Amino acid sequence: MPFEEDHTQGKDRPVLLVGTDGPWLLAVPLTSKDHDRDALQERRDGRLWCDVGSGAWDRRGRPSEARVDRILRVDPTTIRREGAVLDRAVFDQVAAAIRAAR
Repeated sequence: MPFEEDHTQGKDRPVLLVGTDGPWLLAVPLTSKDHDRDALQERRDGRLWCDVGSGAWDRRGRPSEARVDRILRVDPTTIRREGAVLDRAVFDQVAAAIRAAR
């Protein structure tokens, strides 16, 4: 059965939760698109990515990348589902990449 979006709720976008800011959750976008092939163009356009590998957050088991130059504030009440816990060593790499992007 093909995936269907619920247009009343908007499209689900995967994120990696990286911290809090008062009542907000802080997150960076995740994607299964491989940006290694277009890394120079992405960097020129100000988009920085960090490989996080594959995990239970992607039902198809695809490798993912986190966009470390863009931090989102997320209202905790808008989270609709839980993905998975990222390995601590990989999380630390993402955190270092976020700090380096600042």
